[in-house]
Amino acid sequence: MKNVDLFIDGEYVPAEDNRVFTHKNPVSEEIVTEAAAASLADVSRAVDAAARAFSGWSSTGPGQRRRALLAAAENLKARGDDIVQAMKDEIGATEAWARFNVMLAADMLVEAAALTTQIKGEIIPSNRPGSTAMAIRQPAGVVLAMAPWNAPVILGVRSIATPLACGNTVVMKTSELCPRVHALIIEAVSEAGFPKGVLNAISNAPDEAPKIVETLVAHPAIRRVNFTGSTRVGRIISELAGRNLKPALLELGGKAPMIIMEDADIDAAVAAAGFSAYMNQGQICMSTERIITVGSAGDDFVKTFTTKVETLIAGDPRDGTAPLGSLVNVGAADRVKELIADAVDKGATLIAGGGQGTILNAAALDNVTPEMRIYTEESFGPVVAIIRAGSADEAIRIANESEFGLSSAVFGRDTMAALAVAKRIESGICHINGPTVHDEAQMPFGGVKASGYGRFGGSWGIEEFTELRWITMQDGPIHYPI
Repeated sequence: MKNVDLFIDGEYVPAEDNRVFTHKNPVSEEIVTEAAAASLADVSRAVDAAARAFSGWSSTGPGQRRRALLAAAENLKARGDDIVQAMKDEIGATEAWARFNVMLAADMLVEAAALTTQIKGEIIPSNRPGSTAMAIRQPAGVVLAMAPWNAPVILGVRSIATPLACGNTVVMKTSELCPRVHALIIEAVSEAGFPKGVLNAISNAPDEAPKIVETLVAHPAIRRVNFTGSTRVGRIISELAGRNLKPALLELGGKAPMIIMEDADIDAAVAAAGFSAYMNQGQICMSTERIITVGSAGDDFVKTFTTKVETLIAGDPRDGTAPLGSLVNVGAADRVKELIADAVDKGATLIAGGGQGTILNAAALDNVTPEMRIYTEESFGPVVAIIRAGSADEAIRIANESEFGLSSAVFGRDTMAALAVAKRIESGICHINGPTVHDEAQMPFGGVKASGYGRFGGSWGIEEFTELRWITMQDGPIHYPI
């Protein structure tokens, strides 16, 4: 069992009164982590430390920030083995998914380092003679970062990298389901040359999350909120941020559609669907949850896809012998089983599936209809719904018949026709002849509708974590009417 402390003002410290909580491995149910359970007083200490550090850090030049972020990327890679083990222990991740997390998160730190010299403004022509008007971007202040467990390194690093690059200080509320993974991120980044107080982290007992988050969002020093997680919790965060007039960047749930046009390359579509529906056991916000086939493509796709799905079996990730690992907990597994049972009871055909406990093989359901829960509900597990459409227009309607709008994909050899379909899908992201699961550090990442608002990535992230200010300088007399 590993122990995790709070990280406040450059020091690892226990929670008030040495309060702790424990987390179990989802497969063995043995306790793998004991983490500090922050109190409200600990929350205030963390935010106050970040507020004290803001003046100094916000005035640093881009070179200092860039060096620290580049060093953080190297530190993160150096801790790769420890992070992989922690992801296996805490969330049942496969080694492949954990290694990918480390790789992409390191890229995000490198991209953030490049952003330090891209924080720009402009001179605006003024109607007032002798006046120079400027629009400039400045650091916003203390940023509250909240990242989930499912892609813990990618999303944990994403929540802090651009805020730090822009000259903000950060308080990260780590996930209750992977406190050790997030602690390793904090360790790697904090030791890269950031002054004390610039980066802080608190962990909390699961049942105390609501009051911890409410206290964080309401703290006067918090100027920006960024949250990645479920739409259910995102609505709560949004309400808290609105009540306290804090800008919030929200990346929430998804139910990504993949449309298979009649002229699609079936083999390419199957390969992409197999990856993006089942990577990390389907526990990715971009996971393909709905495959919408058009006309004659349906039978051909299902035949080939069945063969693929049957090969995607799950096993204990600590053994490293199966392409899929464990779901995060029994509740997640039970939900997937309930969705499958409901669909089968209402007429869907189960192509493949099965498993025990949190170890579930890949499953697919053909002929899914609107009466079935899986048609609209986010499964966040290794199951995909196949829906038959008679035309491209019907496929688009089905794709948009969802409260979510994060990622999507269209497969078709006629790329201009596929582009026309892509433009009509209500999602923040759409890939033509590619999987719904795809992320790059420099891309504008985010969704629409119940998938949230705002964008992580590249220069779009700068806009989220800086204040845009209008400043003028007057050279010459001004005539006043009174």
